[in-house]
Amino acid sequence: MAKFMDVHDGFVGVTQVQLEEAHRRDLENEGAEGVHFEKAWLDPESGKVFCLSTGPSKEAVARVHERSGHPTTQIYELPVEVD
Repeated sequence: MAKFMDVHDGFVGVTQVQLEEAHRRDLENEGAEGVHFEKAWLDPESGKVFCLSTGPSKEAVARVHERSGHPTTQIYELPVEVD
């Protein structure tokens, strides 16, 4: 399964509770696409959210985010990893 990081803009001033709700919607919608969202991070000052997921393709990740109400085109596959 491939690993992906995606970036969302426009979340200035969003709270942790709001991020948790957005992440929960992703978890509710992920199964239909074979995607799993592992974590999400928020920088409320810059309005950026970062999501780490695994799945079959960028397109599958994008479809889940679209269904969840927070689409993004900034999805990056992470084929190289070091510990």
